[in-house]
Amino acid sequence: MPVHTSVSSQDSPGKGAGLGLALASALAFGGSGVAAKPLIEAGLDPLHVVWLRVAGAALVMLPIAVRHRALPRRRPALLAGFGLLAVAGVQACYFAALSRIPVGVALLIEYLAPALVLGWVRFVQRRPVTRAAALGVVLAAGGLACVVEIWSGLSFDALGLVLALGAACCQVGYFVLADQGSDAGESAPDPLGVIAYGLLVGAVVLSVVARPWTMDWSVLAGSADLNGTAVPAAVLLGWIVLVATVVAYITGVLSVRRLSPQVAGVVACLEAVIATVLAWVLLGEHLSAPQIAGGVVVLVGAFIAQSSAPAKGSPQPVASGGAERELSARGTAA
Repeated sequence: MPVHTSVSSQDSPGKGAGLGLALASALAFGGSGVAAKPLIEAGLDPLHVVWLRVAGAALVMLPIAVRHRALPRRRPALLAGFGLLAVAGVQACYFAALSRIPVGVALLIEYLAPALVLGWVRFVQRRPVTRAAALGVVLAAGGLACVVEIWSGLSFDALGLVLALGAACCQVGYFVLADQGSDAGESAPDPLGVIAYGLLVGAVVLSVVARPWTMDWSVLAGSADLNGTAVPAAVLLGWIVLVATVVAYITGVLSVRRLSPQVAGVVACLEAVIATVLAWVLLGEHLSAPQIAGGVVVLVGAFIAQSSAPAKGSPQPVASGGAERELSARGTAA
């Protein structure tokens, strides 16, 4: 009995911290569009904005990459996968999809990732998934459909749908790879090192796709219009790099390691709600009644999913696979 109390007391703070980090990540990621849209309207190509975002973040994280210079030799596959999927893949596929299908449809398909994560856990890892976690994903996806108003424009361009689904699969890679090594104790790869090298890999890949040498660099020296207010383009870019990328990835990866990929994935659906609210406040893009209702449904779905799965190490056999991980850790220690 005392052991059970100790586990619970340790799990609750860890889970609370994980949820806080996941919400911070959703807030940081959600603010990227509000800062990027004025830059695009000022004359930058969307792919160039993505390249600036990733390359700038890679430069900021370069000292951390140097500090963990042994990491590429220890975990080359993890770093390559994180850079290709979690950084370059998500961004490139999503922006490519936008050129062929409506934004709302692309966003909804991308945020089917939490459901795909549950499928990965259930059918690939063969671990149990609670009904409550599955219900949370369904509610979050349904609410998200209202937030993006999917009924306002639907295109069945096959390639566009495949690209959007590719973005969702890459986002699954983000959550799964962010969780790698979280139970390895002292030998676990440092999350900051993984992010730093992932951004470096992503920057190299996106350089080939975006061709930054064709970019109109003069736009960055001017200002951009933020709902009638002139804001220096460099300030908006700084927000995208430091907050919407560096802070977003750090808090996101740390939240996955404290929760689980599937729970953090559902909470990440709040990014769409946050992005819509920020666009309403800062860009004057007003919310409709269905969007507000959808945001509430996403919140409810995220709450149900996160409350159904305890933090890692919990003895309960739920979606996060706590029992299996705990037994494995005990066996290793023995």
